[in-house]
Amino acid sequence: MDTDKILTELDYKAVRSSGAGGQNVNKVSSKVVLGFRPEASAALSDEEKALIAERLANRINNDGMLILQCDEDRSQFRNKDIVTRRFLQLIENALKIQTVRKPTKIPRSVIKKRLEGKRHNADKKQGRRKPDF
Repeated sequence: MDTDKILTELDYKAVRSSGAGGQNVNKVSSKVVLGFRPEASAALSDEEKALIAERLANRINNDGMLILQCDEDRSQFRNKDIVTRRFLQLIENALKIQTVRKPTKIPRSVIKKRLEGKRHNADKKQGRRKPDF
């Protein structure tokens, strides 16, 4: 993955933010919407495109566009920076290959301790019963 090349392929759009904020919200387009087409990207290999399509399928719309948005800050510049960092983190996590967990054998001492605990509880409950003459 070539991050510098990917950053040139991103589409940014500034729109008016919703919610409270008064006059600033009404006249300033501070919300940033980031768009990216993974299938059309030249910075990604075919395997990386397949991984992104599989792992981010719920975030890619019908047009094949991955869309992220940010309106956390009043500044358009800071929102653009936040959404770009969020996008790179998302792509990085989608391309990360998880290592396969090797199942390990339960140690003898752990098994022994568990059985001793069960025996202790059984003896405790046995002692609470009425004596059988």
